Amino acid sequence: MLLRSHACLKAARPAHNARMSTEPGLDRHEWESDFQALEPELQDSPREALPELLGLVERMLDERGYSPDDPVAGDGDEPEVLAEYRAARESSLAIERGGEEVGPGDVAAAVIGLRAVYEHLLAERQAP
Repeated sequence: MLLRSHACLKAARPAHNARMSTEPGLDRHEWESDFQALEPELQDSPREALPELLGLVERMLDERGYSPDDPVAGDGDEPEVLAEYRAARESSLAIERGGEEVGPGDVAAAVIGLRAVYEHLLAERQAP
């Protein structure tokens, strides 16, 4: 089991995405509210909450202009952000397929990785 440190995630240049909120802080508030709603389930039942956390982070990545499904995007400015996301997505998809090979350590690593991406994207979205 590899636990990745979110300290390696560097600040990114702001993405320019037409779907991003025009009101500063509105999307950040929504993301924080969604994460707070997930927090109890992440603590009590991380395996079951992982797909929901993945969905939140996917939406955040999309709204920030990342292309998580673009293989070339992994070579861009933020490869470590997308690497964390993709590793967690693999675990989540394996769980959804009924994969018993995904153990508690894998789930913990996925949750930690997605939290790191979440924190990174929140830090990016702070008002100047």
